[in-house]
Amino acid sequence: MTFDRVHSRSPYMEFAKLRSAAKYNLATSGMPAYPLADLGISISDLQINGPDVYGYEALKQAIASRYRAGIDNVVTATGTAMANYLAMAACANPGDEVLIEQPTYPLLLDAARYLGLNVKRFRRKAEDFQIDLKDLKENLSPATKLIVLCNMHNPTGVLTLNESLLEVGEMARRVGARVIVDEVYLEMLWKVEPDPAFHLDQQTFLSTNSLTKGYGLSGLRCGWVLASRELVERMWHINDVHGSTPVFMAEQVSVMAFRKLSEIAAKQKAALDTNRALLREFLEDQSAFDYVWPEHGTVAALRIRQGSADEFAERLREKFEVGVVPGRFFEMPQHVRVGVGVPTDQLRSALAQLRKALNT
Repeated sequence: MTFDRVHSRSPYMEFAKLRSAAKYNLATSGMPAYPLADLGISISDLQINGPDVYGYEALKQAIASRYRAGIDNVVTATGTAMANYLAMAACANPGDEVLIEQPTYPLLLDAARYLGLNVKRFRRKAEDFQIDLKDLKENLSPATKLIVLCNMHNPTGVLTLNESLLEVGEMARRVGARVIVDEVYLEMLWKVEPDPAFHLDQQTFLSTNSLTKGYGLSGLRCGWVLASRELVERMWHINDVHGSTPVFMAEQVSVMAFRKLSEIAAKQKAALDTNRALLREFLEDQSAFDYVWPEHGTVAALRIRQGSADEFAERLREKFEVGVVPGRFFEMPQHVRVGVGVPTDQLRSALAQLRKALNT
């Protein structure tokens, strides 16, 4: 297997940064930006420079306390994307075999290939997008070092229950592999005491997450990995050659955000409940899409019954100013992904424009 690292790029991220914006934006997957003023922070509370060590102690402690982990089980990272990268790099060497779900979030594939891993796939079932455990078992081999998946699944929003994750973990243990679970959307269960996969088996599972999607705090880039102490040490040293020193002001604000997380979650949950009801009402009143309704979260994958999903997405953007994500980025070429993590008045306008597009 060869990979051109020199010319590597992420088509999805290029789309997200350059082509996803629209007046009526359903391409976003996180909640609306939470106002800095509502965090109650004064400039006098912040310092520019902080301790140059392996993780800001107060932030690691905030993460450890929320997820009932040891502080030595926490690695902080620049968002979930970097958390996933560090986790994969710590678990597998170039040429090692890694199993990644299909369909999946494209940056998981991009990172694995950039790291020189030998990528194999296992399916999520088309009828409900749950993990196809039989297919995973058939593709698992003694050479497998790593299994990677999202929960909740991106782009469908489907929740994977612990019963399935336990089976994945058992399969992994049989061949000496580890399991990375990207849990950034799992925050939208709004639990006071979250249940990261890390707790299922701390030697087998790694959980990656951030404050980005559920809380509207993307600009803080506050991500983390929960892992065994052995892997935590590896990740800190790997990070030394990438982004060794984080932005201390962002770390301080992140600590303050953790202190107000229940308040932030309550506001975002109320908004999301309203928005999800609007989307479901809209979908039940149309015949253009097939879909598996996700019981939680901001995103849904809609299958276009007729025509090209790419052309549909482009037409929506050009003629109706509605942004959606073409499913080709998620290996679902007949789908588009829509997100309802926008202010409710904007969502109503976007759905009205989408209805107009379908009617024409």
